Amino acid sequence: MKLSVSVLLFLSLFVSFLFTIRADTKSTDSCSSNEAVSSLVPFYSSTFHCLSAWSSQSFVLRYARTDTNKWSYVLSAPDTNSYVGIGFSHDGDMEESSAMVGWFDSSSKGMIKQYYLGDMESSACPPDQGNLTLVKNSTLIAMHSSTIYLAFEVITDQPTPYLIYAVGHPGDLPSSNYYLDEHHDRATAKFDANSGIINGADSSSGFTKDRKHSLLVILGWGLLIPIGAMVARYFKSHDHPHWFYGHVSIQMVGFALGLAGIVIGFDLDSSGVDRYDTHKALGIVVLVLGCLQAMALLARPVSTNKLRKYWNVLHHNIGRLAIGFGIANIFLGLSIADEKKSWYIAYGVCLGAWVVAAAWLETRYRMKSGD
Repeated sequence: MKLSVSVLLFLSLFVSFLFTIRADTKSTDSCSSNEAVSSLVPFYSSTFHCLSAWSSQSFVLRYARTDTNKWSYVLSAPDTNSYVGIGFSHDGDMEESSAMVGWFDSSSKGMIKQYYLGDMESSACPPDQGNLTLVKNSTLIAMHSSTIYLAFEVITDQPTPYLIYAVGHPGDLPSSNYYLDEHHDRATAKFDANSGIINGADSSSGFTKDRKHSLLVILGWGLLIPIGAMVARYFKSHDHPHWFYGHVSIQMVGFALGLAGIVIGFDLDSSGVDRYDTHKALGIVVLVLGCLQAMALLARPVSTNKLRKYWNVLHHNIGRLAIGFGIANIFLGLSIADEKKSWYIAYGVCLGAWVVAAAWLETRYRMKSGD
């Protein structure tokens, strides 16, 4: 029964973590809200079609055929302090297509440019080039409520049958010569402009590596390991070994998930990322401490051995250090990834609940010890 309390605690924390994140994944723009785009884009009208273009990145596309050979577009996306773009492709491939890309720099100056996407390399995607014939003075970029709006008009009889969407790494803006770094994520969709049907828009990377890294580490090091430590301290019973098996099982699963997250983290692109070395170093420290804890299990003296009390002190303090460094590194990682506030709130709520539960259990533990 005592272990069931810890299981329920973990489930409630994890579910609240997921739901809090989910609550903030809704787009800052939607097809049901057109007041902002109406005031920002001169050529926009109620005749525009509106599509949820790329749901995982909250991209919304509005478009219309505004003349015999003129198509008008408005793309909106959440501001991640990076670039957002929409490409036009004949075969669904990025190569040899043309794209409109926009961003706001550190001084809040907006920039929108056409790019020719010759290859995956940055040098093969020159700015101010491409095969789109733009209507003069039609390009526009605006910001409203943390949402970027790209607006432009293209002279063509029929748009290309494929659209490509892309978003840059958070905090990674184009260089001074306007060349783009490789995208953080992209998606391709088959598009019928006449019917307004869009199929696809699946991310090229699916559930991105950095998100996998974040979730695995948070679940392993940030939730399971602390809960496993609570089981050992507050549910210990000399009559029944269930607490020990529960403690070991939770810690093993937490360690495995955290290890998987760290392995994925080593494979992430760190070029130009501030504080990455600190984050990596802390991750290695946590990993080493976790490995020491795992090895300590194999060298655990029997309870009657004189060395057992020294082993207990070492095991407890290494565990505390691992949890402390792990939690600190999770918040540092969220900051580096420039995650939404919901991630901080969700993990903060879970961590706060764990602290409150630990404080309550610690009080009970000390009261019983005093008896």
